Amino acid sequence: MNLEPKLTVLKTGTHDLSIDERAKLACDSAKQFEKAGEYDAACEALAEFWPQRTAHPKLKGLDEARKADLLLRIGALAGWLGVAEQTSASQETAKNLITQSIEIFQALGQSEQVAEARGDLALCYWREGSYDEARITLASALSFVEDKNSDLEAVLLIRAAIVEIAANRLSEALRIFNESAPLVEASTDEALKGSYHVHFAVLFRRLITEQNLNEYVDRALMEYTAAGFHFEQAGNARYLAGTENNLGFLFFTIGKCEEAHRHLDRARQLFFALSDVGMIAQVDETRARTLLAEGRFREAERFARLAVKTLEKGDEHALLAEALTTHGTVFARLGDHSSAKRLFQRAFEVAETTGDLEGAGRAKLSIIEELSGQTPAPQLVSIYKSAAELLRQSQDPLTSKRLIACAQKVIEALGTAEVQGYEVKDLSWASFKREIRKAEKALLARALQQAEGSVTKAAHLLGFKHHQSLISIINLRHKDLLKTRSRIRKRRRHIFSESRKTRRTPPKPSPVRRTSQVSILHVEDNAQVANLVADMFAEKDWRIELCPEGETALLRLTGDEHYDLLVVDNDLPELNGLELVQRVRKISHRRRTPIIMLSASDCEREAWRAGVNAFLKKPEQVDELPTTIIRLLKDAGKHV
Repeated sequence: MNLEPKLTVLKTGTHDLSIDERAKLACDSAKQFEKAGEYDAACEALAEFWPQRTAHPKLKGLDEARKADLLLRIGALAGWLGVAEQTSASQETAKNLITQSIEIFQALGQSEQVAEARGDLALCYWREGSYDEARITLASALSFVEDKNSDLEAVLLIRAAIVEIAANRLSEALRIFNESAPLVEASTDEALKGSYHVHFAVLFRRLITEQNLNEYVDRALMEYTAAGFHFEQAGNARYLAGTENNLGFLFFTIGKCEEAHRHLDRARQLFFALSDVGMIAQVDETRARTLLAEGRFREAERFARLAVKTLEKGDEHALLAEALTTHGTVFARLGDHSSAKRLFQRAFEVAETTGDLEGAGRAKLSIIEELSGQTPAPQLVSIYKSAAELLRQSQDPLTSKRLIACAQKVIEALGTAEVQGYEVKDLSWASFKREIRKAEKALLARALQQAEGSVTKAAHLLGFKHHQSLISIINLRHKDLLKTRSRIRKRRRHIFSESRKTRRTPPKPSPVRRTSQVSILHVEDNAQVANLVADMFAEKDWRIELCPEGETALLRLTGDEHYDLLVVDNDLPELNGLELVQRVRKISHRRRTPIIMLSASDCEREAWRAGVNAFLKKPEQVDELPTTIIRLLKDAGKHV
């Protein structure tokens, strides 16, 4: 979209116009430049009335309607410039100007303009991370919309969905996107359509779990493709670059780091050409996460540091909190625990101050995840309680799963402290364990309620890869939740079974013969866990042999029976799992047999030393067992 002729007209062809007419032309032109992401051109369009960006607009001689138009346009532009340039107090300046315009519009009885202005005011709150204020402001804006089938209503609904995504109210965001879809489809505004599709893609990316991975990745890619098309039609290079950054984040999320780097390279190049330092910082933060996932900690530290340094200059406090958390995680992985703790604490303070409760809660969880070994047990208790309170309204599957995993870490740390004889003042391990279980139960109950009693759907909402993991937690720790489950219906026929026609004449009984290509020895004394694992592999052509004792397992393993892989618990009677692994590794024909330790014990380091090939924590990582087995068997050259 070539808007340069508009600037030429404003500079040379407005001499015969009145000041009010020039103001209207300037506002209309600036709005189009802003929609195209051309902020410098928008400033040029407003130059007569806003010659200095740090000064108040020149409104002398204008009627009230034009004053309000200019205040709104300059305020909205100031907010966008604050993001691009990362200037301090820019959002506060923008809010002040927009608020002045709202007061005038209300006095003039111009409801549509009030709605538009409140929509731009909500964006300022959203950028700061003040999601409650943004939500309230958008609700008010929608109440002023007179034409209920307009582009304005669509814009406000999309912004409402963006706020809910940022606040991790993902179900509400999905509802709003569905509500706005007919309005977007009817619109001819390419920028509006692009905005809808790019943020819908972000929602799908946030909803990805192991169960819906392929479907939701495909949906996200489709939405990003549509967004790119519409932004190209709108001539918005800035939003096209943003789409590249979002694609980079998507590929990082699903573990395709090489593809992520390619998109991030393109995004950074485009934002550099636009001199958009704020978005460059967001690209750098995504890059740091990607490098972190690859184990390239030194490189990740450099990019995280660059992102923090830039975002500290501006007003996007929620983004700063995320960057600080990423930077802290990098330092923790590098072994600089004091720097990590300082950054996590600062991330919490920044997020909490701005009202971003989710960001504050995630920073707290990161302390437990990364620094539990360097943090006293009573302090971990306090941190967890604070995180659980901050995240109690979260609808993010990953956040729910992190809460459960962190609860287990805190319980283990507290139990270890008592076993080692440390004094834990003013704290009862048993009472805290009850509190943790209570918080965990609340999470599970909410998920079951939202899933209408379906454990499979609830597991999906909580981010579990396999619904049996959730069943295990309920059976072991929250049996009273069993009554909230929907009635299990017996399947008449499996979806992959042969057709009814071919099953009318059953085959004659024949001797049972093992056809499995994979043989696994599972050493586990807990019947519930053993049954859970057996259920997980029920549809696989694998032979699972159960052994409840370490000594008995060792006797079998010294024999000639073939096993492709061993799954071993640590807490076994007589001979524990660690001792079993050590002794198995001394048996000549078992030295290369893959071994997975699946245990609730905090013994990962000892397990690796003993000679395991993988360590999974139960119950939270039970769902990772099938993929881990397949990976290890493939590594061993076994066809699976």
